[in-house]
Amino acid sequence: METISELRRILGSCRTIAVVGLSPQWHRPSFFAAKYMQGHGYRVVPVNPTASEILGERCHPTLTAASQALAERGERIDLVDCFRRSEDIAPIADEAIAIGARCLWMQIGVIDRQAAAKARAAGLDVVMNRCVKIEHARLFGGLNWAGVNTRVISARRPQHLPY
Repeated sequence: METISELRRILGSCRTIAVVGLSPQWHRPSFFAAKYMQGHGYRVVPVNPTASEILGERCHPTLTAASQALAERGERIDLVDCFRRSEDIAPIADEAIAIGARCLWMQIGVIDRQAAAKARAAGLDVVMNRCVKIEHARLFGGLNWAGVNTRVISARRPQHLPY
């Protein structure tokens, strides 16, 4: 289980997010989460073999292709956000390790303990069964986008905002 300080550290330091399984359809959860993160200063790199562009960013067929395209410009992927089924995570985790990502993030309902253990052993932070948008909103004050019951009531503001 990730602590609040660990989640805050991850979301505060990982500024380029590859969203594997990002849908071009505006009503899909992956699109909404990516648009939210993009609106809060994160670089979103879409990974979807069926689309050419999503949210104004060039879409890549694989995580490796996305990493290579960014490397040509001297950039890198910090966080790999997985909007795929649990059984699809193992090869994505392998790619995340190979490209040198700093975090493997599995969305709500996505759990692969073996892939998580492998990624942790390779030095990646791993977050499972959590939504990047919900956690960012909960920890950095973005709940006005679409309310979420965080079950956390506090008058204290976060010590720093990443943007």
